[in-house]
Amino acid sequence: MNRPDLVAALAADTPIPRDADGPVFAEPWQAQAFALVVALQNKGVFTADEWAQALGAEIAEAVAEGGCRDGSDYYERWCEALEHLLIDKGLTSHAGVDALAASWARAAEATPHGKPIMLENDPERGR
Repeated sequence: MNRPDLVAALAADTPIPRDADGPVFAEPWQAQAFALVVALQNKGVFTADEWAQALGAEIAEAVAEGGCRDGSDYYERWCEALEHLLIDKGLTSHAGVDALAASWARAAEATPHGKPIMLENDPERGR
């Protein structure tokens, strides 16, 4: 399947959450992930073509595994594509991503309800 055919097939099988004005976000983190990708692309960290290939690969894998049919996991695929693209470019590693995710989880656990979660709240940070 050539690239335009793949893009059309993915678009047909994967409803991207949007309305007449563009992308819509069910949660704030989805908008932040979207904005992060746009900012990194604008800074030249990766090209639009590299991003399209990375996201397309993640969606194709999810579709092959039975996911991403109703669009509910679209932004999870977005985050997976970003993670893999940054790892492929040597800007981070799986271990680095895992360590940061664990730090965020500890920070969330240590943050009082209603307060912003900040990495500084990770009790293991700086050890």
